[in-house]
Amino acid sequence: MFKKTTLKNGLRIIAVPMENTQTVTVLALVGTGSKYEKKEINGISHFLEHLYFKGTKKRPTNTAVAETLDKVGGIYNAFTAEELTGYFAKVAASQLDIALDWVSDIYLNSLLPPAEIEKERKVLIEEINMYYDTPMIYIGELWKTLLYGDQPAGWDIAGTKESVLKIKREQILNYMNSQYVASNTLVCIAGKISESAIEDKVKDYFSKIKIARAASKEPVVENQKKPAVLVLYKKTDQTHLVLGVRTFYNLFHPQRYAAEVLGIILGGMMSSRLFDEVRNKLGLAYYVKTDAEADTDTGYLASVAGIDNSRVETAVSTILKEYKKISQTKVPETELKKAKDNLRGKLALSLEPSDAQAFFYGTQELLERKILTPEEILAKIDKITANDILKVAKDIFRPEKLNLALIGPFKDKGKLEKLLNKKP
Repeated sequence: MFKKTTLKNGLRIIAVPMENTQTVTVLALVGTGSKYEKKEINGISHFLEHLYFKGTKKRPTNTAVAETLDKVGGIYNAFTAEELTGYFAKVAASQLDIALDWVSDIYLNSLLPPAEIEKERKVLIEEINMYYDTPMIYIGELWKTLLYGDQPAGWDIAGTKESVLKIKREQILNYMNSQYVASNTLVCIAGKISESAIEDKVKDYFSKIKIARAASKEPVVENQKKPAVLVLYKKTDQTHLVLGVRTFYNLFHPQRYAAEVLGIILGGMMSSRLFDEVRNKLGLAYYVKTDAEADTDTGYLASVAGIDNSRVETAVSTILKEYKKISQTKVPETELKKAKDNLRGKLALSLEPSDAQAFFYGTQELLERKILTPEEILAKIDKITANDILKVAKDIFRPEKLNLALIGPFKDKGKLEKLLNKKP
């Protein structure tokens, strides 16, 4: 079980005691990310995350920041997403105070040295280059661009080279001071802990957090009326593609879990329909998978694959055929049970470490303002019927919701558009 406490200043604390572990994870989450940015500062959330490792008054250099946890064998990192940014440290349970001191220090006291900002610009540009040169990764960013276009939901989390070069220190400070505030922050501690002592410790270490009202994000605009294709020409030995649909099933939608089960049936297992058809039977791809994704205001289901350049049309047609099939015929009970059991097993395995527990509880609270235990989530999944899956499939697998993003040696997308517009 977990315990949630909200302090008078708005800071939320979640304690997750765990048996049979010798570790503890301290995770600080802030409710901001690329969806909260303006065009001229696209990438600023990610930029700031990097700078939090560059020095505080107590730890004035990046080496001093790193050595604190290196000396105790800790695991530490940070991440930026569309709607949240996180900083964490995982250590032996006896080192809880070191982890709390470290996380709170970089979160509250980072200096953002001007010289480090200029050096980190170059690092960020190389990170952008790395993603761009890795089609298997970059196809995910291209997919978001196709779905959402020129609005925050469609921009790269890392920003562009142009935007990163133009972001000023004053803008970074203003963004930090407006977003990294108590009411927009959550501290989750999971592992071998004494639940009663956690609240006082967090109060102490985060006592200097700013009190203000965080800025909100712009609503996402979605007005697709016909199938869409986006092709990025690149000389590659393999074509990487994402083919899927807008679901409009966000984190609060009642069909969210049915869409997740549908994704598992289509491409979430090695015995799933697409893995069997695309890889096993036709030999079109090494990797192929399907996921249903949901944020607070967006949702989609998409299949991702790396395909032989000469067989892309066959792969697209095969995936579309499976989408059509599952939207016309009910899933057999044995297949539905397999998907549910798969989710049950994955959830159990994924939640064994303390860092996974911290992410599980912390991200739910931050994004949804509500936490479901694993048992409560599984109870919702257990209630899903074959009729529910059919209803969701009929709703989402419509031509006007189809989208295809592709990276490969293609300059003409006409044939692909015809495939998506083809009458059943």
